[in-house]
Amino acid sequence: MSTRSTARRVIAALAGVLLAGSMAACGNSDTGGDAGDGGNDKIVLGFSQVGAESGWRTANTTSIKEAAAAAGIELKFDDAQQKQENQIKAIRNFIQQKVDVIAFSPVVESGWDTVLKEAKDAKIPVILTDRAVDSADKSLYKTFLGSDFVKEGRLAGEWLVEQKKAASGPVNIVELQGTTGSAPANDRKKGFAEAIAANPNLKIVASQSGDFTRAGGKQVMEQFLKANPKIDVLFAHNDDMGLGALEAISAAGKTPGKDITIITVDAVKDGMQALADGKFNFIAECSPLLGPQLMELAKKVKAGEEVPARIETEETTFTQEQAKEALPNRKY
Repeated sequence: MSTRSTARRVIAALAGVLLAGSMAACGNSDTGGDAGDGGNDKIVLGFSQVGAESGWRTANTTSIKEAAAAAGIELKFDDAQQKQENQIKAIRNFIQQKVDVIAFSPVVESGWDTVLKEAKDAKIPVILTDRAVDSADKSLYKTFLGSDFVKEGRLAGEWLVEQKKAASGPVNIVELQGTTGSAPANDRKKGFAEAIAANPNLKIVASQSGDFTRAGGKQVMEQFLKANPKIDVLFAHNDDMGLGALEAISAAGKTPGKDITIITVDAVKDGMQALADGKFNFIAECSPLLGPQLMELAKKVKAGEEVPARIETEETTFTQEQAKEALPNRKY
């Protein structure tokens, strides 16, 4: 009798443990756990990154990972390697995993409505970071966190207009665009074109995508130099393409920053160093350090709080002297 009684007690205890585990698992998958369950209320954030095409993007990824750890948010990170199909697949995986919040930096602006509708139907809020989408239905995402790319292009153009106001003849400009169809490429091009329209002497004689990479910047700049005997200005949509273009300009026997005025966007350390050294002439800043703001937004949208439809990061511009002053304390 005593042996049988002991066995019953063991079986009952095991059943209790299994039941408790099952209830905890169900609570975690649907709601993040009960308020009284200390281990299951951590926010799970699914984030799909564009790729690792530049120093800016690497700094952006580091900021997001470090901020998630500091905020106690579980981060499921995906690198789309510059392909929209990879991002759509990642977002669908996040939906299947029932994450609490989805955030992503879209490779291009168009083609997101279907997958964003799937996230909305699953009641998972979406945050856009760094890059926007052109969806007409603004209810498909909660907010956009990032820069005003049109303003960045406009600031670059306004600086050039001021520098070349005394020009009596044509000023030939070549433009290294970012990834075709992406928000920063579209918007920086637009802002720059609007600004330089103030001076009819400023003319864009060639404009082509370098995909935001150093290799792309070098390759396209080589083509520009062969096709255009007189280039006065280069406007690169990011520092990395500008840095690649430096190699092509030097190899062609020209002096960057003197023979060709170089304007870029981002202000990462390598770009700032080129500016301080006089190889670049002007940079419009685009800060990659969005991580802390993203984590605060993730907490708010998970809690059902209202957030602004658009949140812009604070940024500035740099000349050579300003770059020298800022470099010692530059975080990226």
